[in-house]
Amino acid sequence: MALDPMSKQVLGFFGWLGICFLAAALGALASVQAGAFYQSLVRPHWAPPGWLFGPVWTVLYILMAISAWLVWREHGFRKAGLALSLFLVQLAVNALWTWLFFVWRLGSLAFAEILMLWLLILATAWMFGRRSRVAGALLLPYLAWVSFASVLTWAVWRSNLHTLG
Repeated sequence: MALDPMSKQVLGFFGWLGICFLAAALGALASVQAGAFYQSLVRPHWAPPGWLFGPVWTVLYILMAISAWLVWREHGFRKAGLALSLFLVQLAVNALWTWLFFVWRLGSLAFAEILMLWLLILATAWMFGRRSRVAGALLLPYLAWVSFASVLTWAVWRSNLHTLG
């Protein structure tokens, strides 16, 4: 029995939401002890408090899911497979950062990785924007946050070379 179009759209939305929050969960596994570790690091005076990251990332993951869903809904994997695949790659790279920084404490690699993530987000936003202006625009807060996080990663790494090598 085939799904009606509305059911397919709703299931598709929850599928993209699930994929995004799976990446979030993988990152969360790595950040179980992150709060205490983050507090122990030398941070710039402009660094946000640790409690802010969870709410910000929650909103960003929801925006990412809506963005991917819009592209999928309008074009599917047949016509937007490269863009949606790039989205999935950047999502995996996103989840990896937390492991590099908080678990493995590889500051230089985490910094290089977040720069790669920034480029992947930019490319994804551009590809999504060619298919849906709204989908591309929904990734801009994510790009802005990762821009800020890139500078923060660099500053914290450089201030904690003894811990983050």
